[in-house]
Amino acid sequence: MGNSDSHIRFIDLFCGIGGFRIAMEAALRKAGLAGECVFSCDIDEAAREAYLANFGDTPHGDITKVKASAIPDHDVLLAGFPCQAFSICGDRRGFEDARGTLFFDIARILKAKKPKAFVLENVRQLKTHDKGNTFRRIMETLEGLGYSTQSMILNAIDFGLPQKRERVFIAGTLGQALFQWPVEKIPMTPLADLLEKEVPERYYASDRIRENRRKSVNGGQTPKSPAIWHENKSGHISVYEFSCALRAGASYNYLLVDGRRRLTEREMLRLQGFPDSFKYTGKYTEVKKQAGNSLPAPVAEAVLHSLIRSCFASGETVRRKTGRAAAGKL
Repeated sequence: MGNSDSHIRFIDLFCGIGGFRIAMEAALRKAGLAGECVFSCDIDEAAREAYLANFGDTPHGDITKVKASAIPDHDVLLAGFPCQAFSICGDRRGFEDARGTLFFDIARILKAKKPKAFVLENVRQLKTHDKGNTFRRIMETLEGLGYSTQSMILNAIDFGLPQKRERVFIAGTLGQALFQWPVEKIPMTPLADLLEKEVPERYYASDRIRENRRKSVNGGQTPKSPAIWHENKSGHISVYEFSCALRAGASYNYLLVDGRRRLTEREMLRLQGFPDSFKYTGKYTEVKKQAGNSLPAPVAEAVLHSLIRSCFASGETVRRKTGRAAAGKL
């Protein structure tokens, strides 16, 4: 519902610290199009503060208290809606959990505003929750609103990030617009390239924890370095040359670099594809939660670039019309 296909207006629901917005702005630049975020929301105060520090916008709070009529017209709706109700690390209560019902706030906004397209993101367990009934209800709801809707499970490690993080993306276009999922895999950036060279002592685990980790791996032999030592919920420890999925609510020491230290704030953000220009705010626990709740930005960027090419004027079209690449508020 924007002014033209050369200026894309989008909203950022359950925005967290802005992973979807980073991805959208990058996808628009790649397509040579202008764009503007006209609305954002998140119930978490610390996340809103980080969002403000980086984008200059203070997101609205509880979306359930915002009328759809109060949300500006927009072309694309983005929403990484809360996943705890469906996550394997939660109790997977789905729509019985208040967080699970927030999907229907997305649906009421789509019904009222009819944007040309949307992209949603959640944990992969959403597809199998309640034997697939939850996901089926979601897809039927979206299609009932007039959207051609499709889904795909994508892994961050296939998009250049040294993090094994599988997420389901749901893309919808109003009517029958063509859309193709990104299929070209990007080589993984070596973990060493993302790790900081000098890390303060406060990030290091205690001698007891480090010794317990060492005794539990490969018969006490030190694996290749650098690596991430991952402790799962049952206490089993695995060692990889990439990170397992960052989790918002996990213990301090569930991921240790070489079995010795915790990831720094910057390293966690890098694992999600956030640029080093991103400003993190708040305590370590807050940044850890925010990074764990965010999405892998390069994955979302690839999806959104494909969506933009399908639904809106290409950058080449805009350049022919204006004689230069489109510029806008990004």
